[in-house]
Amino acid sequence: MIYNLLDEIDIAILEELQSNARIPNSELAAKVGLSPSACLSRTNKLRELGVIKQFVVAIDRLKVGLSVLTLTFVTLSPHNREMAERFVEKIKKMDQVLECYHITGSFDFLLKIVAPDISTYRDYIIDELVEIPGVEKVETLVVLKEEKQSFKLPLDKIKGDG
Repeated sequence: MIYNLLDEIDIAILEELQSNARIPNSELAAKVGLSPSACLSRTNKLRELGVIKQFVVAIDRLKVGLSVLTLTFVTLSPHNREMAERFVEKIKKMDQVLECYHITGSFDFLLKIVAPDISTYRDYIIDELVEIPGVEKVETLVVLKEEKQSFKLPLDKIKGDG
């Protein structure tokens, strides 16, 4: 497991980057007690290991006109590995699907979907989602208000061993 390879300095780097991904390397190095070159080397290693997947900009969806946010449950039939893999490949190509989770319970997948309005969402469901082979059932929960959204992982809950 990669987390067993992380030490306290790696975790400190990750904590700082989660709070401010645009922090200059020299400032990051000072905060974690390393030289700038050592800090950059560690950060690059975290990227190479896949611990840092990417640096992204968090955009306020409402300010760019994406006012509808849904949690959409999907059931496949038959639900087997091949059908699930084909479904996921299709979903990965759909920009309006922000997140896709293969889940347990009454449904097979949970999708987080955005749209500018409910009519566009409806059209997406009818014209694209249910047209994916194997989609048997779709159930939607419309988010009324986002009460919390975070991209910061609770790294203080893991222990780096070095």
